[in-house]
Amino acid sequence: HVQLVESGGGSVQAGGSLRLSCLASPYASVRGCMGWFRQTPGNEREAVANILSDGTSTYADPVKGRFTISEDNAKNTLYLQMNSLNSEDTGLYYCAARTSIDGRCIGMWHFWGQGTQVTVS
Repeated sequence: HVQLVESGGGSVQAGGSLRLSCLASPYASVRGCMGWFRQTPGNEREAVANILSDGTSTYADPVKGRFTISEDNAKNTLYLQMNSLNSEDTGLYYCAARTSIDGRCIGMWHFWGQGTQVTVS
């Protein structure tokens, strides 16, 4: 069973920055197959960014150029650096993962963290 624990959310003024962290255990089960999602007020949960098994990353259009997703394999942690935050970024941010087998990401986003709140005013 994979556990994902997010941290780093909080309140920030528009234009500010936050870095979210997601500690995964066991990390080897999901390495290279993780991503960030968010649910903003009045909207369904949406993908923000994810890391693909080939090491590349994808971003939702609203966050391109402002957010950066990265992994630290030594710390078993996924990060989301968020810069130039605005009020539309306010929401509950989730770390999610798929199963990694032989370097390939398998199946759906089965594993989810509890979420961390980001509020931009």
